[in-house]
Amino acid sequence: MKKIIIPIGICASLILSSCDVLNEVAGVVLDGTETADNSKPSLTNGEVISGLKEALNVGIKNSVNLTSVTDGFLANADIRLPFPADAMKVREKALEWGLDGQVEKFETALNRAAEEATKEALPIFKNAILGMSISDGFSILNGGDGAATNFLKGKTTAELVAAFAPKVKAAIATVKLTDYWEPIVNKYNTFANLPLTDAEPVNPDLNEYVTERAIAGLFHMVEIEENKIRKDPMARVTDILQKVFGSLGGN
Repeated sequence: MKKIIIPIGICASLILSSCDVLNEVAGVVLDGTETADNSKPSLTNGEVISGLKEALNVGIKNSVNLTSVTDGFLANADIRLPFPADAMKVREKALEWGLDGQVEKFETALNRAAEEATKEALPIFKNAILGMSISDGFSILNGGDGAATNFLKGKTTAELVAAFAPKVKAAIATVKLTDYWEPIVNKYNTFANLPLTDAEPVNPDLNEYVTERAIAGLFHMVEIEENKIRKDPMARVTDILQKVFGSLGGN
């Protein structure tokens, strides 16, 4: 049998050529411009940003629609506004004094204020999203449940509080929240001023409380909507959502 001898130069050429191909494939996989699944097109950073903004826009619209109606907060155990934490001793005393009805009316009015205020939330949130700049779009896209919502929360909460506060103040006046609060707190503060009591007068800032809790409730609902888009193809109601979130594995 004759032995086939391949010159060393040709062997080296073949090996180097194979290495070049492997390096090229590795580069493609690492930079995310192409995947083995050719049915999933590559995404530009601009498309990712557009998709994230669209997801938040859809989430916000759905969240406002769910929360700005009667019982939108009151009947939702996840976002319902409870008695202010720094006034729980007021609630306890009020119940001892048989003011159950007043306490219930106050807690209902708290949630009515949040429901009323969120009617004005949509343009405020949309403006915040329009001004959002994402430099690490792919990491947020691949960051898992709530990543886009958490990014928006971190970047816009202070601005949203400032913009939302006047709406809450107007909502509090509309539902006459202080009319239910003042009889309870005044009675408690009278008690606190009596000799031999260790209670201290309280009067929490209801505007601040409702503002913070209403925004937190909205963000909670936005995160739920974002996660639906991440996991459920039927929730991707626009082409950009289908393209961006369809690029995630298992979707």
